[in-house]
Amino acid sequence: MSEILHSKIVGEGKPLLILHGFFGMGDNWKSHANKFAEDGFQVHLIDQRNHGRSFHADEFNYSILVEDLLGYIQFHNLEEIDLIGHSMGGKTAMLFATMYPEKMHKLIVADIAPKEYPPHHQDIIAALESIDFSIHHTRKLIDSKLQELIPEVGVRHFILKNTYRKTKDELAFRFNLKSLSENYSEVVKGLPSNTVFNGEVLFLRGGKSGYILSEDEPLVKMHFPKAEIDTVPNAGHWLHAENPTDFYTKAFNFLVK
Repeated sequence: MSEILHSKIVGEGKPLLILHGFFGMGDNWKSHANKFAEDGFQVHLIDQRNHGRSFHADEFNYSILVEDLLGYIQFHNLEEIDLIGHSMGGKTAMLFATMYPEKMHKLIVADIAPKEYPPHHQDIIAALESIDFSIHHTRKLIDSKLQELIPEVGVRHFILKNTYRKTKDELAFRFNLKSLSENYSEVVKGLPSNTVFNGEVLFLRGGKSGYILSEDEPLVKMHFPKAEIDTVPNAGHWLHAENPTDFYTKAFNFLVK
């Protein structure tokens, strides 16, 4: 048995698994998890490999992330799961649904299409690689250094949530920067062309985001014939954080209908 992914489980009821995006962790979804738990779900906030408190590994691609998720589901004896995936987690979730449809109930994909994207995290990776924890030994110093390449304060705060105290005197990142950087070309890949999931799927896109375009809809329908595509207004790529009320309402209504 391979290593089991770290998770936080809240609530009782129908299993709802949530997969975070690149450089994220399950904890990013804590407030949504508490609401879903109040509304009758057992929510699994999962850290994917090389993220959060899960194990680090050199290998990193969507096929492996899918097998990690399958191992997690088998370990916890889950059946007929609902699955939400954001960004990178959405690609893991999409591929999982096409490979293991018998494990699935409903799928929600948050602001990502099944296509290949041009590389667009180079500045973030370069900024992270510029951190020297022997010099940048406080969050304030790390933030100051990151600011040289990442002007957006929200993105920096998102990254700083990944810092923890490795020793009394030294901070570190929870994610495995080396593996994520070396395997970045895997992160932007699209869904393999022959994959199809015939179950119920909701794609939620941010109204201010350019990740799911109108011209992507035929590709979405090719892989997911029953897909609905809806827009969360006043939100960019982090739609669940930028407009949590509308995101939750749309996601919950889809899951329980």
